[in-house]
Amino acid sequence: MHMDLFIREKPVTQEKDLPLAVRMRPAALDELFGQKHILGKGKLLRRAIEADRLSSLILFGPPGCGKTSLAWCIANITQANYVAINATTSGVEELRKVISASKLRSKEGGGKTILFIDEIHRFNKAQQDVLLPDVEEGVLVLIGATVHNPYFSLTSALLSRSIVCELKALQISDLLSIISNALKGKDRGLGNFKVKTDKRALNFLAKSCEGDARRALAALELGVLTTPAGKDGQVVFDLETAQESIQKKAVIYDRDEDGHYDTASAFIKSMRGSDPDAAIYWMAKMLYAGEDPRFIARRVCILAAEDVGNADPLALVLANAALQISEFVGMPEARIPLAQAVVYVSCAPKSNASYLAIEKASHDVKQNRVQEVPDHLKDTNYSGAEKLGHGKGYKYAYDYPGHFVAQKYTRRKVRYYEPTDIGHEAKIKERLGKIRLKE
Repeated sequence: MHMDLFIREKPVTQEKDLPLAVRMRPAALDELFGQKHILGKGKLLRRAIEADRLSSLILFGPPGCGKTSLAWCIANITQANYVAINATTSGVEELRKVISASKLRSKEGGGKTILFIDEIHRFNKAQQDVLLPDVEEGVLVLIGATVHNPYFSLTSALLSRSIVCELKALQISDLLSIISNALKGKDRGLGNFKVKTDKRALNFLAKSCEGDARRALAALELGVLTTPAGKDGQVVFDLETAQESIQKKAVIYDRDEDGHYDTASAFIKSMRGSDPDAAIYWMAKMLYAGEDPRFIARRVCILAAEDVGNADPLALVLANAALQISEFVGMPEARIPLAQAVVYVSCAPKSNASYLAIEKASHDVKQNRVQEVPDHLKDTNYSGAEKLGHGKGYKYAYDYPGHFVAQKYTRRKVRYYEPTDIGHEAKIKERLGKIRLKE
């Protein structure tokens, strides 16, 4: 049967032809590095796994953080049948076959089945719905893995039947331990090679992989297997070899997914927090990952108006100039005016008084009775307006000293704009205060 191609009673961990990252997958929780927030002693998930009381589980986190490894550990610990599929190449027909085989195996006393679905976010709603009845009835234990936020990509029905756990990118110390184990391990690792390592090379590898153990092990294996041994039989894995093995590091940034929005959020909040260095870093990451410079420029314009406002009106002018320049200059030159605008807006005094004013006014319009325009402010540029009393009593500001005269501009008095004492807005506050005293 086709099923035999991918059903395993337990994960295969010692096949010599498998990549190093696969061979080094841990078989026990204590061999799994990182994720102490969910797998530490006494944590709920660990207790559920060790007691073999695990319901369906959704694991999400960046590449190489241990999602697949955790699934393999669970299958080993619980001694369950293990079925692994990838959502990019599987469909409803294959799911139904897995479910049918799981039911038959359970009836025949063959134990329960763990169905591991990698990249589960690739399944559409209909495919996800196929899993619901059998997941709920416990026919199989679903473990789904995804690099995307499941609350954006999975149905609420599936999420409600699952434990959702976020895995974090591995720390440098975790990666160094994983690399060390791979170099020492004779059965599954590279321990049968005489490898002379440079500490700087290992540190570089751990830092460059940005928490991705799979990438670190792949680079290590590539470097060791392709470097000729010296006369003493040793393979030297030095800094140069590490740099060649890792190549250009990949930035985790999906332009249409939450990685994109998280980076943009950090970028905006850094400018708002007056940290030009952090803001420039997040902008550099976005540009490195291929983000449209116009998207970045639009974010700067919005922030210049919302968070700088009248504390420094020039911020919006400079941001708009950067937007226009990025439209017709393009990359890589567009990054220079963008950087200028980002630094200026980050360092500018901050005031969100204008933003709060429109928010208050919008809430007023939405929640309260809409005011009619006062008669003296109504349009008079048509015949008959005078007979209706439109414009009668209107006072033209320029006819009065200081170009100001007190008169009503709304039927019901309102106040939304409250200028701050920061930057240029302090002058606005002073003038507006004098005007309001005359009203």
